[in-house]
Amino acid sequence: MEKPQNNSELMIAAGILLGIGLAGLFDGIVLHKILKWHHMLSSVKPITNTYNLELNTLWDGFFLWGIYIIIAVGLVLLWRASQVGNILSSPKIFGACLAIGAGSFNLIEGLIDHHILGIHHVKSGANELAWDLGFLALSAVLVVVGWILLRSQVRVKSE
Repeated sequence: MEKPQNNSELMIAAGILLGIGLAGLFDGIVLHKILKWHHMLSSVKPITNTYNLELNTLWDGFFLWGIYIIIAVGLVLLWRASQVGNILSSPKIFGACLAIGAGSFNLIEGLIDHHILGIHHVKSGANELAWDLGFLALSAVLVVVGWILLRSQVRVKSE
């Protein structure tokens, strides 16, 4: 594999993957476990019996395992970026990429799981569509803000 001229590409990829991972952890820990607003399959297998609870918990585990892998890859890329150059010289770029990754994860997960497949919602029950749309709107704002910050920092670095 060709060694990059600088660490920007690796750091951007690492930041996006770690942003995805942090958003996934927030979802899995806060929304699934602490608030108990939903589980992976709670709209198709409601928690009305032990079997459904065990099935939802199993799929929550698969979800978190996937997030674990994404975080591990992000950390490897961040480590590689540190071997190529000074990663501390670009904290704003890294932060922008975290926002892009987190927002992108939530947009994709929200569109697929909440709207296309309907396997769960942010918060089922009254106003579930409002919760889902609010989740998408907040996610879109994260992506846009991250993209604006990234573009401004890349422009500054290239000047």
